[in-house]
Amino acid sequence: MHQLPETGFLRLPQIIGNPNAKPPVPPIIPVKKSCWWAGVKSGRFPQPVKLGPRVTAWRVEDIRALIASA
Repeated sequence: MHQLPETGFLRLPQIIGNPNAKPPVPPIIPVKKSCWWAGVKSGRFPQPVKLGPRVTAWRVEDIRALIASA
């Protein structure tokens, strides 16, 4: 399992990965961005938290619960 912090927030590239980053970020949940947002809208994935006008993140606890339910 990935090394997730105990508490805090994760941005979308940290969740779905970013192969173009230097160094590449491996995905925790291997889906595309559009699939992730469709899952958020349908309730399959957790709702995000707005930390600022242009900053969206997800609680680590919600991502852990999602992984545990799979």
